[in-house]
Amino acid sequence: MARVPRVLLIFGSFVAAVGAVVYPIYVLPLQQIERYKQEQAQNRAGIVQEDIQPPGLKVWSDPFGRK
Repeated sequence: MARVPRVLLIFGSFVAAVGAVVYPIYVLPLQQIERYKQEQAQNRAGIVQEDIQPPGLKVWSDPFGRK
């Protein structure tokens, strides 16, 4: 009987650790789209896309654009 709580604790800890890693990488940007758009606009200010984009490749697009 004592093994079941230990196994649940181990698997629960694993799920919590994965959730803690996934949240800031995937969930948080989806919740704060405007903030990340502003940050990207600041980071890309002054960059002429055609000058740094290799020929034949698609020019950058908005990663948060809805289809």
